[in-house]
Amino acid sequence: MAQRPPRVMIVAGEASGDAHAARLVAALNERCPDAEFFGSAGPRMRDRGVEAVVEADALSIVGLAEIGRALPMFLKAMRKLRIAADERRPDIAILVDFPDFNLKLARHLKRAGIKVVYYISPQLWAWRRYRISIIRKYVDLLLTILPFEKDWYAARGVEHVEYVGNPLVNDVRASATRADFCRDHGLHPQRPLVALLPGSRQKEIARILPILLKGARLLRRDFPDVQFIIPLADDRHARSVAKTMDESETNARVVTGETYDALAASDAAAVTSGTATLEAGILGTPMVVVYKTSAVNYKLLEPMIDVPHYGLINLIAGERLATELIQSDLTAEKLSGELARLLDPKTNASMRTRLAETAAKLGQGGASKRAADAILKLLDQA
Repeated sequence: MAQRPPRVMIVAGEASGDAHAARLVAALNERCPDAEFFGSAGPRMRDRGVEAVVEADALSIVGLAEIGRALPMFLKAMRKLRIAADERRPDIAILVDFPDFNLKLARHLKRAGIKVVYYISPQLWAWRRYRISIIRKYVDLLLTILPFEKDWYAARGVEHVEYVGNPLVNDVRASATRADFCRDHGLHPQRPLVALLPGSRQKEIARILPILLKGARLLRRDFPDVQFIIPLADDRHARSVAKTMDESETNARVVTGETYDALAASDAAAVTSGTATLEAGILGTPMVVVYKTSAVNYKLLEPMIDVPHYGLINLIAGERLATELIQSDLTAEKLSGELARLLDPKTNASMRTRLAETAAKLGQGGASKRAADAILKLLDQA
């Protein structure tokens, strides 16, 4: 290892990547307290002391059309990071998820003689498998967090790949009981409670939330005492959510910064496809997986998708454990019907048992620590 404090470049681009990267930085700091971190950092990474050459908050874009319009911003961010890497010469670079951006950056870093680690490996098993050649050529160490990924990559010639476990296992837990959560938010603990998770991006919220709210109104016809909550990670989208709720005339409680408590307290949930389906699964909350993008995006992306399920929880289960309402299938009527099914006590209990069995496949946690150990081992070899 270099005599000076190790200099680490770390790059994330979305809220989930920011959270994973922040946990990883904390684990690295435990082992190497004098390490210096810089790169593309969201709020959680910045709280951990990562110097933000680029603030990752603005890079969370969904869909090809949106990416096209934001291209100048991405190019500017890429240029800043390349310049920073060339000038500051990090001992190692850690790229976290965000493959459209990070796989391009990997080329530059590797050609510049910098060791490249990819954490939260690209989901090439789902789509764009042709990108595996980039992983082989420009990534020195690939760290996977889903149990089937190591064998999948190894079978395709990626030699330096390690499965470190899933970082959510230790971190996804409720801090409040259902009774306490309901009391704190003016909810009745004996009445049914349904969580509506419209996604973490503005475009997702705009397309998905109105359908969730309409489905909620339909569900209330059969379950007049049902209560609804909308958990948000932070305040960024609270205003647009409130406006959509006013327009829909749906009575739901918006809860900020308490997503895990909200899910754990809920009898059922409608969860936008992504990491949140895994979080809900770990907490044992029966769910329906939902997603809707623009017609243009779906037409472009759908032919590239090569997996039997959209929801991560279903991929881990290896079966359609949670019903998926995707694109044209996402209607208020279908959503209401599925939530009603999940509120049936027998169905609810059965799904909770199966979710527990699926979550057990993720292991006992400690992913961030194992990832940190693997990265420092590679750094010692540099």
